[in-house]
Amino acid sequence: MAERLQTKLDGVVLIEPQVHGDERGFMVESFSRDEWRRLGVEVDFVQHNHSRSRQGTLRGIHFQTEPGQAKLVRCARGEILDVAVDLRRGSPTYGQWEAHRLDDVRHRQLFVPVGFGHGFAVLSEEADVAYQVSSYYDPATEKGIAWDDPGVGVDWEVSEPLLSERDKTAPTLAEIGDELPF
Repeated sequence: MAERLQTKLDGVVLIEPQVHGDERGFMVESFSRDEWRRLGVEVDFVQHNHSRSRQGTLRGIHFQTEPGQAKLVRCARGEILDVAVDLRRGSPTYGQWEAHRLDDVRHRQLFVPVGFGHGFAVLSEEADVAYQVSSYYDPATEKGIAWDDPGVGVDWEVSEPLLSERDKTAPTLAEIGDELPF
């Protein structure tokens, strides 16, 4: 049976599934709709994505506007620092973040609800990240905030991150705050 672990931000869910292993390897239930709903992930996922990145890669902080996009993230190979940032303007934790290490040993998963930004940094030599999302990808609704926004202050645990051009030029939360749909 999977277990829900402590998180800082309301709505973010950290799940530790039960891993069954022996000398042959392991088996883990990476998703069970009824079990995950019991743990607080009450979302119908419509798309499953998989990315591979090398050490030092930082992807984020990304979010989708309308209709928003919840994510259930796991690291299938390697280790990442997975980050959620509260972008809900009326929230008492607006602009705050929390991070959790996800890896291919404990198989923890992070649920990032609508209204949050999401990003991750690759800590291992290489990492495969698999994530389910609640809405289809639409480049017209894709947005982001600066990974190094001093007003948010995420500690990525990566000294010289590898960034996309989009992530290098993303605005700060203060610059886009009034445009947030959450």
